[in-house]
Amino acid sequence: MSQLVETYACVPSAERGRGILISGDSKSNSIIYTNGRSVVIMNLDNPLQVSVYAEHAYPATVARFSPNGEWIASADVSGTMRIWGTHNGFVLKNEFRVLSGRIDDLQWSPDGLRIVACGEGKGKSFVRTFMWDSGTNVGDFDGHSKRVLSCTYKPTRPFRIATSGEDFLVNFYEGPPFKFKLSHRDHANFVNCIRYSPDGSKFISVSSDKKGIIYDGKIGEKIGELSSEGAHTGSIYAVSWSPDGKEVLTVSADKSAKVWEISEDNNGKLKRTLTCPGSGGVEDMLVGCLWLNDHLVTVSLGGTTSIFSASDLDKAPLSISGHMKNVTSLAVLNGNPRVILSSSYDGLIIKWIQGIGYSGKLPRKESSQIKCVAAAEEEFVASGFDNKVWRVSLQEDHYGNADSGVVMLRGTKIVSTTNLGFVVTASAISPDGSEAIIGGQDGKLHIYSISGDTLTEEAVLQKHRGAISVIRYSPDVSMFASGDLNREAVVWDRASREVKLKNMLYHTARINCIAWSLDNSMVATGSLDTCIIIYEIDKPVSNRITIRVAHLGGVYALAFTDEYSLVSSGEDAFVRVWRLTPQ
Repeated sequence: MSQLVETYACVPSAERGRGILISGDSKSNSIIYTNGRSVVIMNLDNPLQVSVYAEHAYPATVARFSPNGEWIASADVSGTMRIWGTHNGFVLKNEFRVLSGRIDDLQWSPDGLRIVACGEGKGKSFVRTFMWDSGTNVGDFDGHSKRVLSCTYKPTRPFRIATSGEDFLVNFYEGPPFKFKLSHRDHANFVNCIRYSPDGSKFISVSSDKKGIIYDGKIGEKIGELSSEGAHTGSIYAVSWSPDGKEVLTVSADKSAKVWEISEDNNGKLKRTLTCPGSGGVEDMLVGCLWLNDHLVTVSLGGTTSIFSASDLDKAPLSISGHMKNVTSLAVLNGNPRVILSSSYDGLIIKWIQGIGYSGKLPRKESSQIKCVAAAEEEFVASGFDNKVWRVSLQEDHYGNADSGVVMLRGTKIVSTTNLGFVVTASAISPDGSEAIIGGQDGKLHIYSISGDTLTEEAVLQKHRGAISVIRYSPDVSMFASGDLNREAVVWDRASREVKLKNMLYHTARINCIAWSLDNSMVATGSLDTCIIIYEIDKPVSNRITIRVAHLGGVYALAFTDEYSLVSSGEDAFVRVWRLTPQ
């Protein structure tokens, strides 16, 4: 038996020059966003309370709760929209091909019967409104000549729809059935986001020309704009209204968020500038925002989510972050097994604490891509794709260059480089430094004794039928386990060098990672087939525990934190903690 205990969520995927349109549900106090093929629902009161919908065939782009909070509409880059329930295992209600290209934004009608979606398309089909249950069109949307970035539905009768896009236009439609009414070209650059106020009396558009313009909600005429005093100095990517409709929140590429008070004359006056924590680099540009109940949520290009309190803007924000890319390696600190370090191939190393979640990013002097990490007492070692090995104490970091073949390091100094005459695909060294096991592309395991700084080959073990992908010693060093690209894992007895557990052939794709339990009784394997399989050493392989679809796209790293707690990470940029109950 296995039970999912904690999920450390990935962050919203972002690209430079584009805004992120996150949304929320005021009843459950949850936000919803996308990363890859995952749609993530996170509770703002408890960020460890995370749900994931992973049924899209293509990368998801936007998701929205229905007005009653019972349904979610999510869309992807292929132009497909899926409508699914928020309870009972995310039951699919409908699936529609809405546009011929990527969907950038969608909005529900206030009665929950219609959905408007916009994005890329062929010809004039950049916007479409349809009935949520049948997919029937509700009007024609002419007037745009380029990709439409944002759309908004008037929350009160008479219904209206406003759209904005890369043609610098803000278009206004009356209905239903909806038809073109008028168009504004007050912006001088891409209009990134458009939103109706909660009472439907007005709507606001924000643009890369650093301006925000306010329009009448019923007739669509321009009635005001955000003040130039204290204005943003970079592109404005997103805007969100306060629940009472008297203030708006904007975020910009100038790395600031601003709260504006909308006065009686419908102009916006700067009330407060919010500064989010960060180093001031490109990754701190703010690209998404949401005002949900008492929470002001901002999202940076690097994925950091900052949550401010609307009732106390002086209070420091709660910052939540995570990985945006494939998490390829995990390590657990020996001195404190509740501390987990995870690294993604884009060079980001994050520290998590079980029961708390995100605990900060570890600073590095270089942001090179990381292949794998290993932890010791007060430091960890990271090897990168740039042929460098970093020893990072939790205070400072040092590095040494590594060449091809097998390289032995003491501290950060290279003491020997050996060309073995075959292609090396995996390696492991015993904790006492007396033995090394090298796996080759030919599927053989070469065992070497280490004397001083030299390697001497002792034995060659043959059992695998594919290139070796991973080798791990057991904590008491009495056994070691190896996995290959041909989906097979083998447990060996170290003293006799005989096979101890065989026929571990239950994965359907390459094995990426192996982890041992702290008491040496279990070994876990993770694979490209998205599954984790846990075997008990003293029991037949038929007694295994299988965790299916543990990570969308494949499992890339595993680590035990205690006898029955297993941490996993994968292609979907999530880190998950599982509780195992042996059978």
